[in-house]
Amino acid sequence: QVQLVESGGGLVQAGGSLRLSCAASGRTFSRNVMGWFRRAPGKEREFVAALAWNGVSTRYTDSVKGRFTISRDNAKNTVYLQMNGLKSEDTAVYYCAAVGDSRPNSYYVTADKTQYNYWGQGTQVTVSS
Repeated sequence: QVQLVESGGGLVQAGGSLRLSCAASGRTFSRNVMGWFRRAPGKEREFVAALAWNGVSTRYTDSVKGRFTISRDNAKNTVYLQMNGLKSEDTAVYYCAAVGDSRPNSYYVTADKTQYNYWGQGTQVTVSS
């Protein structure tokens, strides 16, 4: 059974930092696109960041560029989201996701949530102002 398990969420003051982790089990995702999404209260789930399986090509939503960094450790089958300079508008449940099929292009990355087949249960991030 494939599972994605997020951790690292919590309560932090504005301007602070958190590092989210997403540990995958049940299969390897070393050649799959990995992403982070979030859902704020009363809003739909939105794209935050994605990382190609080459570990280099990335995509971020505009509101987090320069503050968030996505990375992966294929040996640990884990993806991370380093969040710096947190703002109150970053408050949301953060979800890790994986694209199920491996793409031949190692630089392929997508923000389209319909392309992601596996999802974690989410971790709450609350930023107090």
